[in-house]
Amino acid sequence: MARQFVVQLDNRPGELAHLARALAARGIDIRRIAGAGAGDVGCAFITTSDDAATREVLHGLGHAFVEGDPVLVEVRDEPGGLADAAERLAAAGVNICGTLVIGRRGGVVEMVFCVDDAARAHAALRQTNVEAVGVGD
Repeated sequence: MARQFVVQLDNRPGELAHLARALAARGIDIRRIAGAGAGDVGCAFITTSDDAATREVLHGLGHAFVEGDPVLVEVRDEPGGLADAAERLAAAGVNICGTLVIGRRGGVVEMVFCVDDAARAHAALRQTNVEAVGVGD
């Protein structure tokens, strides 16, 4: 799975368009994206077709960003499901840099967390690999 980038943007019209155009100009496909903004700051959470080229574009644009290993997690689709997963990661000292919801099915929400330590995240969530996930116990 590609790296996940959490990109800080100014929260004003055109910033996301500028980022998307710069990636497109390098032939980089945005595979997944989510965004948020509060006050003067916005963030885009993205995965792309080319991690190295994405890194170059972000540096060239002067955007502050962090990147991390994405960890696929199936979170119970009920009140407290996300809290359970986030608390397990926090207890293991794993920082969540960003998250994307990628699907829903059969009582679970499929999420990708961008974390600073994928191995500790997998252990905290009792995962053996990125595809075998769950926080339902």
